[in-house]
Amino acid sequence: GPGGGAPLENANPLIYRRSGERPVTAREEDDELPDSIDDREIFDILPGAGAGPRAGGAARRGRAGRCSSAFLSPETHLIRSINDPEHPLTLEELNVVEQVRVKVNDAESTVAVEFTPTIPHCSMATLIGLSIKVKLIRSLPERFKLDVHITPGTHASEHAVNKQLADKERVAAALENSHLLEVVNQCLSARS
Repeated sequence: GPGGGAPLENANPLIYRRSGERPVTAREEDDELPDSIDDREIFDILPGAGAGPRAGGAARRGRAGRCSSAFLSPETHLIRSINDPEHPLTLEELNVVEQVRVKVNDAESTVAVEFTPTIPHCSMATLIGLSIKVKLIRSLPERFKLDVHITPGTHASEHAVNKQLADKERVAAALENSHLLEVVNQCLSARS
């Protein structure tokens, strides 16, 4: 873990089965049709998706002229594949993120993600939330308003962590810290 030789807070976490890959429909492959972003797409987005519109890439536009999810390729996994900072497992495998806790309103350009730390006193909760938020910032069009927060009642410092994650200035300052950014990037990188 990031603490070097420090003992793990949750040395024996429960491990959950990963959900299957999302089948791509003919409608989603049709570049002529608008393709809205939905809950599964947010859950199921990319390890290597630093090339979204916020990172300088160009999203395709559907017939309606709105930014579509076509730039989110089917082999990508947005938040489900984020690595846990302490264990060689993904947030999905630890049940920290679940598709049912992702809410997307493409028409209103909002994405809300609840995450559940594995233990109520998890000191990594802010780092996990920050990793989820950074993944979304890097992957989604700028039009989206992001809300990343702890599942209510699952963490001792839930209010304080949620306040930090909602504060744009604090998030920006955290990402200016080179060590913290390195840890976040490790959480977002594909495991070999």
